[in-house]
Amino acid sequence: MNLQATAVAAICEALAESGLQWEREGDSMFHIELPGERKLKTPVRLDVGDHSLSVHAFVCRKPDENHEVVYRWLLERNMKMYAVAFGLDASGDIYLDARLPLDGLTADEVDRILGSVLTYADESFNTLLELGFASSIRKEWAWRISRGEPTFNLEAFVGPLGLQRPVE
Repeated sequence: MNLQATAVAAICEALAESGLQWEREGDSMFHIELPGERKLKTPVRLDVGDHSLSVHAFVCRKPDENHEVVYRWLLERNMKMYAVAFGLDASGDIYLDARLPLDGLTADEVDRILGSVLTYADESFNTLLELGFASSIRKEWAWRISRGEPTFNLEAFVGPLGLQRPVE
C-alpha cells in the first residue's frame, strides 16, 4: 500500500471509531463536524495529498473590530499548539490549518489532530468573540433585553464585557 492509501485507511479507521458525523468526498477528502461546548460545531476538512495531509477548520469569521489585538492573540497562541496553527483566509476569516507528512500517520495520530482542532477552536472561541466582536455582542444583548428575548447563549460575556442582567 502506498503512503496515500495508508493515510486514507488511518483516517477511515479513526473516524469509524470516533462517533463523529463525517462524509467522504472522492477518494481522499473528508468533511467532519466536531461538536464543542463554546463553539457548538467546528467544520473540518481533511485532504490527503500525495505526500501530506492538509487540515482546514473554520473557527470564526473576520473580526469586526480590534484586529491587531485579535491577530496578536492568535500568533501568541500558535506558539503553544500541537499540529495545527491559526491562520486567515483571503477574506480575513479565522481557521486552524496544517500540512502534515503522511509518513507515520496512524488512526491514533488522526485522533490527536482532530482533538487538537476541537480543543483549540472550542477554547479560543469566546476569547475571539470578546476581542473581535464586543460591540456587536453588546448591541445584541441590549436588543434582546429590550424585547424580552432570551440571552442564555450570551451569558458567557456578562462578566468579560460588562453586560448587565435585567432586574427581575
